[in-house]
Amino acid sequence: MKKVAIALGLILGLSNLARAQNSTQQMGMPSSSAEMGMHQAMTTMCQSMDSMQMSGDIEKDFVMMMIPHHQSAVDMATAYLREGKDPELVMMAKKIIVDQNKEIASMKAWLSAHQTSQPVSTN
Repeated sequence: MKKVAIALGLILGLSNLARAQNSTQQMGMPSSSAEMGMHQAMTTMCQSMDSMQMSGDIEKDFVMMMIPHHQSAVDMATAYLREGKDPELVMMAKKIIVDQNKEIASMKAWLSAHQTSQPVSTN
C-alpha cells in the first residue's frame, strides 16, 4: 500500500513538473508536426490528470491516473514516428506503442473487474 501511495505521489509530481515546464517553454514552441504532437500529448495528459477527482480508493485512483499517463506515451511515440529517423528510437517508439496499449487494456480490464456502483470513466 505504501509503495502504491509513493508511486501515485511521483505521478502527481511529474504531472506538475511537466505542466510547469510547459508554461516556461512557450518561447520555444514546437516547430514540426511531430513536436506539436508530442507537446499536445503532454498537455492532454496533464489536463486529464489534473481534472481527475480522487476517489479515496488508492488502487482505483492509481489506475485512473496511469491510463492517461500511458496514453500520453503512446501519443508521443506515435508523433515521433511521423518524422523520427533514428532506427533505435523508431524501434523504441514502436515498442512503447505496443507495450503501453497492452497495459492500458489491462488497466481498463482491472477497472471493469473492480467496478463499484458508480460507473468509472477511463478517459
